[in-house]
Amino acid sequence: MESYVERRPLPGLARAVRTVWIQRTGPAAYVQRHLPTGGVEIHFPIGGVPALVGPLTGAVVEVVPPDTTIVGVRFFPGAAPALPTVLDDLVDQRIGLPDLWGSVADRLAGEMAGAGTAERALHLLQRHLLREYRTSVRVDPLVGEAVRTLMPWRPVAIDRLAGHLALSASQLRRRCLHAVGLSPKVLQRTLRFQGFLALAQAGATATGRPGADGIAGLAVDLGYADQAHLSRECLRLTGLTPRQLLGGDVDRCLCGHDHSASYGPFLALRGRPAPRL
Repeated sequence: MESYVERRPLPGLARAVRTVWIQRTGPAAYVQRHLPTGGVEIHFPIGGVPALVGPLTGAVVEVVPPDTTIVGVRFFPGAAPALPTVLDDLVDQRIGLPDLWGSVADRLAGEMAGAGTAERALHLLQRHLLREYRTSVRVDPLVGEAVRTLMPWRPVAIDRLAGHLALSASQLRRRCLHAVGLSPKVLQRTLRFQGFLALAQAGATATGRPGADGIAGLAVDLGYADQAHLSRECLRLTGLTPRQLLGGDVDRCLCGHDHSASYGPFLALRGRPAPRL
């Protein structure tokens, strides 16, 4: 039987890692739809070749083989692990981790394959990332501030954000492309949609205009012009309409997985005052 369990990362990784997970497939292959999150991901099949999934601009469908166990890490935008290239070179790409990390990836794959359980393998991967972030990963602080400001519930003009960071709009765009892989505007749209998924997963009640409830109300809460605007964005980012993606309801996703660990950081910002720019 297929299963997917998310959890919060080790405390030392909380600023860089949004969530970690373990996925197991049963005797049948599993069709997995990867959605844009604004960040990169590491997919580590136990006994297989690990890969880095670059920032996505649209859905990517993967067929996971039967009887496969994968441990994964999803990073916040702008907080990717150390890589030998800028992120805009990795957009919409899946690259074998040995091509990026060399023998380090091979050694880590061997250690994880011999860990005995997926939980121990995930712990080994997180301990490796902790060492990397303490010694070699450098996060652009201005991009980090930009990402925090562009999170859902915080509508802001990109030019105003650039001025707040004492950058020109072109400078902000260049730094975001290098550190995130996406322009500030594309990142903002991606994070806004992630906010919608967070509310849907949590079964949140809309607080929008009177008479707007369900998906329409959530769309208003997130700054979409209307439900049709949300539907167009959902189709562009996922290849499905909101109701197709959510299985006809606004309180669960079609896959049936619990994503609360992943969407918790988004929901924590709801209701907080936006920063003054």
